[in-house]
Formats: sequence, C-alpha cells, structure tokens
Amino acid sequence: MRLEPLSASNIVAANSLSLKPGQEQFIEPVSYAVAAEATNPTTAWQRVVVADDVVVGFIHGNFDPEAELDEFRACLWRISVAAEAQGTGVGAFAANALAEEARSRGVGRITVIWEPGPEGPEAFFHHIGFSDVGQTQYGETIGALTL
Repeated sequence: MRLEPLSASNIVAANSLSLKPGQEQFIEPVSYAVAAEATNPTTAWQRVVVADDVVVGFIHGNFDPEAELDEFRACLWRISVAAEAQGTGVGAFAANALAEEARSRGVGRITVIWEPGPEGPEAFFHHIGFSDVGQTQYGETIGALTL
C-alpha cells in the first residue's frame, strides 16, 4: 500500500469508494472534504490509499494549532475504506500515516469524532488505539490517540 495526495487524477476514485450497507449514514462524500481543503488549504492533509494501483481508501486529517476547540487542533477528520478492502489493514495504514504526519509536526495527540451506532466506526477507532475522551454537544463521541 502507498499514500498519494488527493488530486484531480484520483478524486473520482475516492468519491466512488463503496461502503458496506449501513455505513453511508456515518460519512459525508469526499467532495465535502475537498471543499474544506479549498477553504483552508494550509490545515488540511488529504491522501488516498492505493493498493495494486487501485484507490482503496481516503483519509483527511486537519492540523490547526489555533483552532478554538482542542479536538480540532490535530484531528482525523474523515476516513473511508472501500467495502471490499475493509478488514485488510487499509484504515490502520492510513491512520498510522496521519499519526506519523502529526509527530513530524510536533503534535502529541490526534483526535477523532464519530457518531455512535451499530454500523459506525467506533470499534475501528478503538482497535487502532483511540480512547473515548468526551462527547460533543450533539452526542458524538470524541476519541483521542496519544502519540
């Protein structure tokens, strides 16, 4: 597996990642992440995961040390893995790459926010080392990974 920056040549593949039934309610289209990057290109870190020359994942990290809320200063904003690639290490590979990027920037902790639910990402985030540290005002879980 390898990472590539999100670009015009791979955005269609990233937008077309298939999900398992029930997962779509927990994720926004990649185009939302692209819009976020366009509005604040200095803080967004977006990559696709490529395996055997096929895009199998997408990750959007964000680094904004000036963010008002701590959970947005260094965070995993979004991660998607194609249904057929889930459970093969793609998500962990992408999350580890984000953690390495954070370390290279001198960051000691990254956060993630997810909506609880039976088809949601909670088990995955716990599996890769995030711990629950709070909730948003909307009842979403805030997780943190100490680096």
